[in-house]
Amino acid sequence: MNRRIIITASIFGLLGVVAGAFAAHGLKPLLTPQQLEVWQTAVQYQFYHVFALLFLSTVTRFKENTVKIIYYLFTLGIILFSGSLYLLSTSKLLGWKWLDAMGPLTPLGGLMFIAGWATFALTAFRNK
Repeated sequence: MNRRIIITASIFGLLGVVAGAFAAHGLKPLLTPQQLEVWQTAVQYQFYHVFALLFLSTVTRFKENTVKIIYYLFTLGIILFSGSLYLLSTSKLLGWKWLDAMGPLTPLGGLMFIAGWATFALTAFRNK
C-alpha cells in the first residue's frame, strides 16, 4: 500500500507542478485574475494533499484498511476538488458550457478532504 500511496502522491505532485507552471506561463494572459485565483487554489490544495499522502505513506501504526480509507478519501478529494476547480476556471476559455455543472463536485471533494483528515485524526487518537 505504501508504494501505491507514494506513486499516487508523486503523480499528483508532478501534475501540480505542471499545472502551476502552465498557469503562470500559458494561462495568465488567457484567464481573468479571478479564474487564475481559482486555478491556483486547485494547485494549492492539490499540493497540501500530496504532502498528506506522503506523510500517510510513512505511518506504520495504523491498520492497513484505515490507511486505505484515508488514501482513497485524499485521492478522491484531489480529483473532485482540484479537478473541478481546474475545469471551472477554464470553462469559458474552452467554450464548454457543460463544465459549469462541475460546480457541485468542488464541495464534494472538500468533504472528502475533511473526511480524510477526520479519519486520520480519529485513528491517531484511538491508536495507543
